[in-house]
Amino acid sequence: MRSIEARGLTKEFKVYQSRPGLKGAFRDLLNRQYRTIRAVDAIDLTIEQGEMVAYIGENGAGKSTTIKMLTGILQPTAGELKVNGFDPHREREKFVKTIGVVFGQRSQLWWDIAVQESFRLLKQVYQVPDADYKQRLDRMIEVLDIGELLDQPVRKLSLGQRMRCELVAALIHQPKLLFLDEPTIGLDVLVKENIRVFLREINREFGTTVLLTTHDISDIEALCSRVVMLDQGKVIYDGGLQELRRNWVKGKKVHFELAREVDMSELEARTAGMPLRWERKGERQVVLHLEQPDLAVSDVLAQIVQHVHIVEMQIEEVSTEEIVRKIYQEGMTLA
Repeated sequence: MRSIEARGLTKEFKVYQSRPGLKGAFRDLLNRQYRTIRAVDAIDLTIEQGEMVAYIGENGAGKSTTIKMLTGILQPTAGELKVNGFDPHREREKFVKTIGVVFGQRSQLWWDIAVQESFRLLKQVYQVPDADYKQRLDRMIEVLDIGELLDQPVRKLSLGQRMRCELVAALIHQPKLLFLDEPTIGLDVLVKENIRVFLREINREFGTTVLLTTHDISDIEALCSRVVMLDQGKVIYDGGLQELRRNWVKGKKVHFELAREVDMSELEARTAGMPLRWERKGERQVVLHLEQPDLAVSDVLAQIVQHVHIVEMQIEEVSTEEIVRKIYQEGMTLA
């Protein structure tokens, strides 16, 4: 069974539009004007059981609206939607038992009671058997290292401590699908890595599907092999992370430290006809810009290594963050 299957998923909002000036304000009292905003525009999205997918886009692209429809908070204006085999809005009572949700800016734990009391309440809500509850909780307490936090009220936890507890709360009933919205926002590097390791483990062990929305590109690179990119309510890219890199990385940079100062014209002459560009960075430091991804560094080295002594070489890979920024700046459709 597919975790998510959406066809033509659309959400429109009716927004009040005020007219300028005092006269316009009086007119608005008698006859208000509205305009329709299409936040999500007929998107198709299929996610198989066990996939870890990044759902990304700039602010206002429609990510949060999509997540609210997928979790049953909002009803679509148009289109077909099944999540874990249910209609999220119409079959909400059965549906919510199959999903877990972690929002970086919101808490599902009770603020003034001990963490473990929140867990017990959620156990009752989801009707988790005692044996299953103890086994799952013990495992998550150990992996996420929250044993010392169980007796503390949630309001006394740091952000990193609370996020680890939020993950436990979302997974107590072992959902088939986990929604993560900025799960590592504001966390230090060590806590982020612990959470990523834990998420990879539950995905591998239980086949939990993960849909991740984040602005932290390192989360995507650590967890997801597939990226769905949204812009102005439309899907502009849906494919592999490595494919995204291949299609959008036009070349790479190679930093060289040379044994002696070499005239740039000598380097240009020895690599004439190749799709590349040389740049001087210091007396003995130069940068090679490869203009095409199919040009190998070894091909360039073969032309210069017999004539120029290279002390050190470092290849600079283009980050996923740079690729995503470039896509949005160029505004090109990939789908």
